[in-house]
Amino acid sequence: MRCPKCGEFETRVLDSRPTDDGFAIRRRRECLKCGFRFTTYERFEIMPILVIKKDGRRERFDRNKILNGLLKACEKRPIPLETLERLVAKIELELQQEGKLEIDSKHIGELVMKHLKELDKVAYIRFASVYRDFRDIDEFFEELKNLRKFDNIDKDKDEGGK
Repeated sequence: MRCPKCGEFETRVLDSRPTDDGFAIRRRRECLKCGFRFTTYERFEIMPILVIKKDGRRERFDRNKILNGLLKACEKRPIPLETLERLVAKIELELQQEGKLEIDSKHIGELVMKHLKELDKVAYIRFASVYRDFRDIDEFFEELKNLRKFDNIDKDKDEGGK
């Protein structure tokens, strides 16, 4: 494993443990040349998934794109990185379990929004505003109204339907 700071190949593993979801191994490493410490993740790949983009292009599924989108949406929110990494793993697992070799990017975006809506409403609205490309304030306001309805339904469930 190459050091991200100095590029040296010689590193040693300081700690190795499974992630919470059990689908990856988290390794803490130290560069033997410069002493920089960093984390790597080892994951198994069941089958490659191709993402069909809006313009019809196909590209390999990249979990980092989902994580980067979540990081932007959750900026300055009280959500730990570990929670976002678990969410990405959950989404990736759901996509794998669908058993399709090609998945529409729209489907992935909707799946991300479904999970974000449950995690953090503000992050959901941030993600939705970029993903759905709201053209004006009315579209944004409509999404807020829908979110309010969703939130009220959840509160009713929590209170036993009262």
